[in-house]
Amino acid sequence: MSSSRSVLIVGAGIVGAAIARVLARSGCDVVVVDRGPSAGGTSASGEGNILVSDKGPGVELRLTQRSLRAWTRVREELRDELPDGFPDLELDHKGGLVVATTATSAEALLAFAESQRRAGVQAESVDNARALELEPDLTRDFTAAVFYPQDAQVQPVVATEALLAAARRHGARVRQGVEVVGGVVRHGRLTAVRTSAGTLAADSVVIAAGPWSAAVAERLGAPVPVRPRRGTVLVTSRMPARIRRKVYDADYVGAVGSGSADLQVSSVVESTAAGTVLIGSSRERRGFDDRIEARVLAALAAKALVLFPFLADAQVMRAYGGFRPFVPDHLPIIGPDPRLPGLWHATGHEGAGIGLSLATADLLGDLLLGGETTNDFRLDRPSLEGVV
Repeated sequence: MSSSRSVLIVGAGIVGAAIARVLARSGCDVVVVDRGPSAGGTSASGEGNILVSDKGPGVELRLTQRSLRAWTRVREELRDELPDGFPDLELDHKGGLVVATTATSAEALLAFAESQRRAGVQAESVDNARALELEPDLTRDFTAAVFYPQDAQVQPVVATEALLAAARRHGARVRQGVEVVGGVVRHGRLTAVRTSAGTLAADSVVIAAGPWSAAVAERLGAPVPVRPRRGTVLVTSRMPARIRRKVYDADYVGAVGSGSADLQVSSVVESTAAGTVLIGSSRERRGFDDRIEARVLAALAAKALVLFPFLADAQVMRAYGGFRPFVPDHLPIIGPDPRLPGLWHATGHEGAGIGLSLATADLLGDLLLGGETTNDFRLDRPSLEGVV
């Protein structure tokens, strides 16, 4: 499908990059703006997760399954779209192992996995011997384990830059250091945005600014219920690889689905290609306060030791944090804004933005270009009634 439609995308993270590529490939005149560098926000502070293991049956799981298929396809397409020598996406279908350490969490984990299997997820309940075969250094003190072979990971910054580079090859332009300050509305329709670099006209404007989407939407006169949710990750020094997959405790799913603003910590542990170990994850709603606090680091370390006692001897090299775009009903907002024609949203993925970026781009492209009418992620959905 081709189109001469002009589209301005606000946000050069992985969601904006994926959308830019899809629309530029479809023939749209695409401009991407970001007040900072590309991949400089949430995309740079994530672990690159593409997970089915933390999602129960429903619309987000189906979007994730669509994205899993898309990642395999797009990786092959990018081989033709990018020049030789472009860094590899490091797409790794290494799988995930979810571990329960109490009788109560074991019961909940096994029931959750059964519901996922009915929805098409590969969720293998494994006995102790199989779990230790998958992760030999795992604690022996666990009550249940489920292996998710579909869980994958990608290098998020490289993936973002690859998608932007491919979008450029198809004619898109990317402008960094450009901040949106307001909108231009004519006859009830958004026709342009005012920026720090002047006024930019477009047939459609897509806000894909992650946790900063609310601020951009507010400036355009169409506020959305997206708030920052802080997360912190510990990074160890390099060591021989002893953790083969993404491993997390069964409490992680509850933390993801919680709407509480208070600090919540669950253990998520994995090795990187560089030989370090990443230890997460925390969730806390405290605005854009970016302080890294000892109380959070201590809680992360303590949780990680429950799963992998050998980490007691590991040295911590650094810690970093970032902000996830949180929406009260825990679903992204994708599609047109019914209050302001010409405005579109692609935000609110919280910690799943890397994994869901490609499916989000495909869905928004289909909606914007008229190829799809069904949309479970619209802004005016019943679960957001009263908060929009």
